Amino acid sequence: MKELLKQLSKAKEEIKPIVKGEINPFFKSKYFDINALLLQIEPILHSHGLILVQPIDDNSVSSKIYHVDSGEVIESKMRLPELSDPQKMGSAVTYYRRYTLQSLLALQAEDDDGNAASQNNKPVLKRGSKEWDAALDYIKNQGGTLGAIAKKYVISPSDAASLKNG
Repeated sequence: MKELLKQLSKAKEEIKPIVKGEINPFFKSKYFDINALLLQIEPILHSHGLILVQPIDDNSVSSKIYHVDSGEVIESKMRLPELSDPQKMGSAVTYYRRYTLQSLLALQAEDDDGNAASQNNKPVLKRGSKEWDAALDYIKNQGGTLGAIAKKYVISPSDAASLKNG
């Protein structure tokens, strides 16, 4: 592990804080796109003899960095949720790829979702509102979850059931 850590340390000195350039329209929060992140990170890793792979194995997504010469590896892994909808699964895979890599490299980035969830004065999600329509679209078409919506809005149990059932 000595060679891997030596080269990873050098690579991390070159990695700049990640810019969150994409906007989640439902939450109006920023996030970093996995492709933009890879474009920034991979050339730096390669210049230090490191390679990143992100396999899906045993219902988990992992980010693994190998030191090419020694074969040493370091990994961050997250178990995927049980989903039957391929679109939602694809969204989860992308999300987990991003966050296992962020965790593995201890990348600097602000936690917009966490900040929003910690606010005590959440608005009530009302049926028929544009926010309701956006929430419904978020669940039905974007792989969103009721839990994610509940972080931003107060939702009655009957409204939660309506959103969940589409």
